[in-house]
Amino acid sequence: MNPQILFYTLIGIIVVKFIFDTILNANNAKHFNDKIPEELDGIYNDEEYLKSQEYKKENYKFSLITSSFSVLLTISFFFFKGFAYVDNIARDISNNTILITLIFFGIILFASDILTLPLSYYKTFVIEEKYGFNKSTFKTFILDKIKGWLMMVIIGGGILALLVWFYQLTTTNFWLYAWGLIAIFTIFMNLFYSKLIVPIFNKQTPLEEGELKTAIDKFGKKVGFKLNNIFVIDSSKRSTIDHAYY
Repeated sequence: MNPQILFYTLIGIIVVKFIFDTILNANNAKHFNDKIPEELDGIYNDEEYLKSQEYKKENYKFSLITSSFSVLLTISFFFFKGFAYVDNIARDISNNTILITLIFFGIILFASDILTLPLSYYKTFVIEEKYGFNKSTFKTFILDKIKGWLMMVIIGGGILALLVWFYQLTTTNFWLYAWGLIAIFTIFMNLFYSKLIVPIFNKQTPLEEGELKTAIDKFGKKVGFKLNNIFVIDSSKRSTIDHAYY
């Protein structure tokens, strides 16, 4: 395929996806003022329901800003040859294909996260704070970012390195090994995410005996889902959330 055609095809995909997502989100936002359905009347607290709707509206407006900024940043990076510039930096550092790939994506992802850091800060300390969800301090916010970067380097970097290595070894059968790796990783994360990843960012405490725990346990048995542990997550960014895993 002609490089120029490929270039504008990628730009087109990004723009079309952005327009599609924006239209979809706008259609969803039209229902943020809907009243509580009669079937649920008396189940939801009216005041809390209105508060949740206002929260959705504010997040929707903010998501328009963040998504627009992200798309503009990506398109600008294409037109100003930012990817080629980062690729040259990676190749100047190493001649190893795996290291070049890791450095290339590492620079792009880290730079993107730094550029969007003010938006992330605003969401946590302005929007979440306004609705009483934020429990984070600036120190915790920064520590969580650092933890996230370390997770990206260790887990993301490890998977990416394996994918490149598989491609070097197998070429035509690369997709099969890549699929196997992603499938195993996905299953592993579904099984152990609550035990391995969640505690890194949040404090977990067993849910106390009471009406809520009884209701959750009863519902689990009803749908055939056996619960061994039910925890309350004390998140650094939001209020407590009921969380269970088997």
